[in-house]
Amino acid sequence: MSFTSREYEWADLTLVLGGRDITGFRGIKYTEKAEKEAIFGKGRNAHSIQTGNVTVEGEITILQSEVIALEKAGNGSILGLNLDGVVSYGDPSTGSAMITDRIVGISFTEAPKELKQGDKFMEVTIPFIALAIKKQS
Repeated sequence: MSFTSREYEWADLTLVLGGRDITGFRGIKYTEKAEKEAIFGKGRNAHSIQTGNVTVEGEITILQSEVIALEKAGNGSILGLNLDGVVSYGDPSTGSAMITDRIVGISFTEAPKELKQGDKFMEVTIPFIALAIKKQS
């Protein structure tokens, strides 16, 4: 199979968090998970697989200046923030289609900070949970 479409790259990614374009972000990861369980009855093999709750979790990696901006928005702490995030891939000016995921109800679960000897800047990875991911339709 031959693909003629261009793959997305880091330069094509935009993150808007709480209505603010995050220019100092270095990474994002988000996942939808469904609780699943095999249902057994007569015999050794499962009869079906049942699905339960669906959860959303992830992490955002940003620079210290972005952490400080989020802390100011949260009156000194990011732990009380409840934000929506918009992740967009693509650059229509280069002919690639724009794909957008909206992460609804982001709530940070930790407020870590770390610097090590020799570091030139502070990069912070902040885990979060969210209510849903709404994909572009």
